[in-house]
Amino acid sequence: MASHSHHDTHHEPGVIPPAQTKAIWRTFFILCALTAVEFAFAFAMDPGMLRNSIFIILTIFKAFFIVAEFMHLKHETKSLIWTILIPTALLVWLLIALIAEGTSVGDYIFTYFK
Repeated sequence: MASHSHHDTHHEPGVIPPAQTKAIWRTFFILCALTAVEFAFAFAMDPGMLRNSIFIILTIFKAFFIVAEFMHLKHETKSLIWTILIPTALLVWLLIALIAEGTSVGDYIFTYFK
């Protein structure tokens, strides 16, 4: 028993682990690029359903990336990830359906009273 060694992933007391600045900068540049794309669509496109849909999709991508990186969800088990993703996807589907339905009802009411 005394002859076998334990390979422990923990560092010795007093030893500072190396900084993970590469991962931090990668995350920063990905979020910065997604935000720049959102701003480009905001100022380049006319308001409408297509621009709103692009905003929603890019925001969802950004939210999933933030949750995966900062809340460490990408390191969790697959069942926990699916437990979070499936209700979120259903919520997104509900939002898209409500936006589409609200737009059509609003158009109907606007043309009715015109």
